[in-house]
Amino acid sequence: MKIKVGFGFDVHQLKDGHPFVMGGVQLEHHAGAFGHSDADVLVHAICDALLGAANLEDIGYHFPNTDDRWRGISSLVLLAECVKLLDERGWTLGNIDAMLCLEAPKIKPYIPAMKQHISAAAGITEDDISIKATTNETMGFIGREEGVVAYAVCLIERK
Repeated sequence: MKIKVGFGFDVHQLKDGHPFVMGGVQLEHHAGAFGHSDADVLVHAICDALLGAANLEDIGYHFPNTDDRWRGISSLVLLAECVKLLDERGWTLGNIDAMLCLEAPKIKPYIPAMKQHISAAAGITEDDISIKATTNETMGFIGREEGVVAYAVCLIERK
């Protein structure tokens, strides 16, 4: 059996009055992540981890922010497309481990719904998805609530 590990990272600005989508869930907050799609940093980091593990470039290569097809799209659609790319090349997703870094809002109440949405898009069980969150202890752009960061690792294996 052949296995590979991938790592993903994403960062987005936070803007007042903008929707805040994370893991396919709308968060209650005065500001939200800004970007070409729905700016879901968690799902973007997961996509990059998957694509990296399979040596398939990155999310910007497959879904460029210069292409209007992806403007405002749910990042869960992008995740499903990434899983399809892996499948076409003989890979299956084993698990996802992700970490969010932001000061607010508190993420714990949203994690079950995030896992449910990601599970449906990625075709794996919720038990194969770990989502954690931390703050930046009020330091830097994260601490000033100017941005949000997500990290993800995944394991893929040959079918």
